[in-house]
Amino acid sequence: MNPYASHLEGRDSQELVSETPGRLTDLVQRLGPDGLQRSSAPGKWTVSQILCHLADTEIAFAFRLRQALAEPRHVIQPFDQDAWGRGYSKLNGRAALDTFVALRHWNIALLSGLAPDDFSKAVTHPERGDMTFRTLVETMAGHDLNHLRQLETLAEQPA
Repeated sequence: MNPYASHLEGRDSQELVSETPGRLTDLVQRLGPDGLQRSSAPGKWTVSQILCHLADTEIAFAFRLRQALAEPRHVIQPFDQDAWGRGYSKLNGRAALDTFVALRHWNIALLSGLAPDDFSKAVTHPERGDMTFRTLVETMAGHDLNHLRQLETLAEQPA
């Protein structure tokens, strides 16, 4: 089961993945420099930390996509987002956004050049079981939407 699939609401995952860099950039501009330190509650990630998480996740997706295409029945390496996130408070959210946007454009270029059969390629996730390459792309899109909704909520809060 893909926990992020419910976020897609029937929309095309590749289109959603392609829209995210622009949507994120617009949100960060709306928030402004001070808005990067907003969080939904004490102890929750700030906007800046969410951007760092998105950059790190895009690094992971870039590797997963390429390994899934290169190997038969690739086994995805999970990661502990909380462990990865321990240093996010010391990093620059704008730099994370720039990193995410660059990596995402590179991943979009990869996805755009694939044959339809590539999306049926089998992969395995140790925690989620058997899936397809398409599921990886759907996971990217659902993950994007989840965090975009969080950021939109934070952007709507008064300064």
